[in-house]
Amino acid sequence: MKKTLRLMAVPTLALAALAVSGSPAMAADHSYQSTLAQINGSTGAGTITVDVTGNQAHVVLKVSGMPATFMDAPYPHVQHIHGGAQGTCPAPTADKDGDKVISTTEGAPFYGGIVTTLSTSGDTSPAAGLDLKVGGQGAAYTVDRTFELNAETKAALEAGTAVVVVHGLDPATLSAAGQAAKSDLAPTLPLAATSPALCGTLKAGQMTMPVGGADTGVTAETGTDTGALAVGGGLALVALTGGAYVVRRRTAGAAA
Repeated sequence: MKKTLRLMAVPTLALAALAVSGSPAMAADHSYQSTLAQINGSTGAGTITVDVTGNQAHVVLKVSGMPATFMDAPYPHVQHIHGGAQGTCPAPTADKDGDKVISTTEGAPFYGGIVTTLSTSGDTSPAAGLDLKVGGQGAAYTVDRTFELNAETKAALEAGTAVVVVHGLDPATLSAAGQAAKSDLAPTLPLAATSPALCGTLKAGQMTMPVGGADTGVTAETGTDTGALAVGGGLALVALTGGAYVVRRRTAGAAA
């Protein structure tokens, strides 16, 4: 009788352990996203998500299709979260000097000043805004990092006025006047180097709790079929027969 009870307890304990190991990670308090639009004839593309938990922000910025080289080196693209203005991207009419390029200064009334530098490492304050060493490099890159969110950026996100701007244009695509002009921010650089190429307003998104944990590739089943229960932590409960649980570990390759 005792042996029978021990055998019956094994599946129950195993299921409990799986349930604990499959608990999803704590969700962020707020999530913001944007698909970045092209400015100044840019051919680039970009997306960004900002997940805020307390005073911590996890940012994932993905950029592609940007100019690849600048002065025979990988093109350093700086990017920022701007705030404190209208919370929009500038229209072509923002070009006030007629060179057919919306400079950073001309766009400022729309998206505001820098509140966070989306650097690849180190300082994320406005002071790092023109630090080319920590800019994204080349035609395609990803910025994926977690850092402390300052009060100005948090306020802009909550107010809906936070705008992401990625800088750096191909000089060959600009007008003759634009090619000849110097940067409005760093006169030692050409206008193309610091002018906006991509822009997008960060919008609050609805947080959804992942089913089966994060990135497991497990699809939740509807109905009451106990033979195909999904749990987290990369484990899938795939069979329930005769009181025995069969567990298969899903690899990243199998889930893809």
